Amino acid sequence: MADLPDAPAWAYEPPEIHPPDPAWASRGSALCAKLSRLLALWLAPGRVEHVGSTAVPGLAAKPVLDVMAPMRDLSAETVSAVVPVLSAEGWCFVPPVLDVAAPWRRFFVLPDAAGRRRVAHLHLLPEGHPRWRAQLKFRNALRADPGLAEEYAEVKRRLAGEVTDREEYTAGKTEFVRRVLGG
Repeated sequence: MADLPDAPAWAYEPPEIHPPDPAWASRGSALCAKLSRLLALWLAPGRVEHVGSTAVPGLAAKPVLDVMAPMRDLSAETVSAVVPVLSAEGWCFVPPVLDVAAPWRRFFVLPDAAGRRRVAHLHLLPEGHPRWRAQLKFRNALRADPGLAEEYAEVKRRLAGEVTDREEYTAGKTEFVRRVLGG
């Protein structure tokens, strides 16, 4: 995230890999259920999905739940209606101008009560977007192959030890992700 004078502390939280936590799965399921209720008016057919490393049993990860929701549309009107609903639940909208790496989504962060650490990320994706299928394919490949999941954990540990910028950390995982997705 670009340096902004009024940016919250969580915007600069460095990536930190934690040992696997079996509670991530139940927390992810509960969060998906809650978001399904909150976003019901705008959701496309399909489910809110727990994706990312915390969705893979036994995988070391940043302790941040990543969830994605299929939206009928991501027009400015829809986003304007969704923002206050999610804000009332503690979610912070990251405007597209700050989320330049992913113009196909709208992104929200749920910080902890102190506003210092991220608890969850919400990725709103347009219905049928190729990124939806890619996220599920990647998660499912890691779930199906513990060796592949451990290889990914090593990539993440190495990057977390080398960089403090989250965007650089994410970019560093791209080659591995592409390989798993078949190019």
